Amino acid sequence: MKTQFITDEEGNRTAVLLPIKQYNKLLEKLEDLEDVKLYDEAKRNDDGFRISIDEAFKIIEEKRKTAK
Repeated sequence: MKTQFITDEEGNRTAVLLPIKQYNKLLEKLEDLEDVKLYDEAKRNDDGFRISIDEAFKIIEEKRKTAK
């Protein structure tokens, strides 16, 4: 895959062009990382009490819906 850069008059990189497949893979990885973050948030509350995985996924899905 070839990544291309857009530069200004001084040669500084200002933007990047990615093949769509590479861009989509990056988006998937970001979504996976967000899922991990939301799971970590959902599985504990302020006093450190842990909740079930089902409850955690329910909270994750609710947060995803409000984030979009």
